[in-house]
Amino acid sequence: MVSSTIQLLRLGGCLVVLGIGQRAIALEAQPSLVEEVAPATVVLEARDLETPPSPTATSLALCPHTLEQPCAVSFDAATPATSLAPAAAPPEALALDPEAVAPSLDLDPAIIEGSPTLQRWLEEIPDVADEIRHRPSFRTRLRAGYAQFPSNGQIGGVAVAIEDAFVIPGTGLTASADYSRSWNGQREAYGGEARYYLLPLGGYVNIAPTVGYRSLSTPAYQTDGLDVGLRLMLVPSRGGGADLALSQRWVAPGSESEVGITSLAIGYAVTRQLRLGTDFQLQNSRFGQDSRFGLSLELLL
Repeated sequence: MVSSTIQLLRLGGCLVVLGIGQRAIALEAQPSLVEEVAPATVVLEARDLETPPSPTATSLALCPHTLEQPCAVSFDAATPATSLAPAAAPPEALALDPEAVAPSLDLDPAIIEGSPTLQRWLEEIPDVADEIRHRPSFRTRLRAGYAQFPSNGQIGGVAVAIEDAFVIPGTGLTASADYSRSWNGQREAYGGEARYYLLPLGGYVNIAPTVGYRSLSTPAYQTDGLDVGLRLMLVPSRGGGADLALSQRWVAPGSESEVGITSLAIGYAVTRQLRLGTDFQLQNSRFGQDSRFGLSLELLL
C-alpha cells in the first residue's frame, strides 16, 4: 500500500493538483499568487496504479477568467520550479473563416463572404487617414457620346474625352483631353490639360487649378492657345458612383481672341464600370456666345 499526499493549490484562478507521487512538490511562487486550499491524504492500493509515479507531472486546466486559452502548468520534482504560459494558438485559427467569425459578430456568414470591405477590416484594420489622403474618391473615365450645339441651329455632333488619368498614383496630378465636332464641321473644339487637386484625394470636395492647350472653331471666330482655369469637384458617392464637376477656364487669356468657357458635368454610375454622363458648356467671347450640350456613356478605369 502506497501513501501519497495531494495538495490543491489555486494559481491565478486555476485549480492545480500537486503531489502525484510519493511526496508532495512545493510550488515556488509569490505568496500573493498561491493559496493553499485543502491538503488531503489519500490511500492508494498498489493494484490501482496502472503506471508508476512519474517524477514530473503536468497539469492542463482552463482558467475561468480566460476560457479562450488553456493554461499549461508543469512541475519538476528535481527542480521545484513552475512554468506558466498560454498555449499557442494553432496556425489555422489565424485564417479568416466566415463560419467561425460570424457568430462573434452576430452576422450571417454569407454577408461576410459577399463584402470585400468587411473581409479587409477583419483581416487588418486599414489606415483610414492615409486612404483619405492618397486614395481618390473619383476614378479615371473614358467618355464617348452625342453632342448638340443649340447656338448653331441645334446641329448634332460627337464628343469623346478622357478625364483625370492619374499621372503619378497617390498624388493629385491628373491629365485630361477632349474632342468635339458637329456633323457639318462648323463647330469644333479640342485640347488637353493638366489638373492638380489640392485637397485630400479621398474627400467629398476637391479643387484643382488647370493648365493646358485648347483650340476652338465656330462660324464667327477661331482661336487657340494657352488654357488656364479652375475646377471644383463634388463627390457625393465615392469610387465613381456619382460626381459633379464645375469648371471655369480661359483660352488665350489677355489677347483679343480670349474666350471664357464655363462647364458643368454630372456623372451617375449604372454598373460598377459604366456611367451615364451629361455636360453643358457655355463659351463667351467678344464675337458672341456659343453653347454645347452632351449625353455620353462613360467607362470607369
